[in-house]
Amino acid sequence: MTETLKDPCGRPVTNLRISLTSRCNLSCIYCHAEGEKNPESEMSADEIIAIMQTAAKFGIRNIKFTGGEPLIRPDILQIIRAVPKGIEASITTNGILLADMAADLKAAGLRRVNVSLDSLNPVTYKKITGSDRLGEVLAGIDAALNVGLTPVKINMVVLEGINDNEIDDFLAYVRNNHNLVLQLIELMHFNDCEYHGDLNPLEHRLAARSEQILTRRMHHRKKYCLDGAEVEIVRPLHNTEFCAYCNRLRVTSDGKLKPCLLRTDNHVAIRGKKGAELEALFREAVARREPFFK
Repeated sequence: MTETLKDPCGRPVTNLRISLTSRCNLSCIYCHAEGEKNPESEMSADEIIAIMQTAAKFGIRNIKFTGGEPLIRPDILQIIRAVPKGIEASITTNGILLADMAADLKAAGLRRVNVSLDSLNPVTYKKITGSDRLGEVLAGIDAALNVGLTPVKINMVVLEGINDNEIDDFLAYVRNNHNLVLQLIELMHFNDCEYHGDLNPLEHRLAARSEQILTRRMHHRKKYCLDGAEVEIVRPLHNTEFCAYCNRLRVTSDGKLKPCLLRTDNHVAIRGKKGAELEALFREAVARREPFFK
């Protein structure tokens, strides 16, 4: 019988988010690097596979691969092929390499993708990312749709005074395509980025315009359906509901279990561990989980 891990607050852990690398081919002005600070060398494919196999023993249902940019790892397909049976695998990518890799990713067993895209304006995109690669990202999204890596979730970090005037443009981009979902993400306070904006007024406007409002199980966040577009608001800051419904455990690129994105003082080192010792460390990490906002 599969064991389901629950933290001291009774929250089950069913979702694992694995950072495959801290390296990236963009230089976004707000990057929080999955909360990693000065990571050591990234894990090998074998180390990652051992972690996934242990996660399967604890009933983990979803694994999301992140970075940095996970698609720059040459062994990414090997890792995806090794995801244990019964676990849904997804990836968060900036999309630059996605057009060339989408078919192979699908064939390897990847279920869907999240694509980080903060502007549909080439000038603004370059200002945010430091690169003139918007066309490649849009081609990657098209490729993901074509091979069935769906739904494709578009992750837009809302930056006050930079891209917050593009919300309607993004709504138009995902409109009338049920395989595209827009996620509007609150900027987190990492690296002293000065473009944080309050998403509450935006959420109220979306609610007023929506024909239907649904509540997702994960983080209890709302999904707004308006004018043929699906939109979610992701607000991790000062959000007790976000924490209360969190079902996620993270793995850093250098092999540490990270119970909370917003903390760096409660990691559990698991690199190179296997078998019963690794299982015990999983239990220890879950025992350290507590809501950041209570």
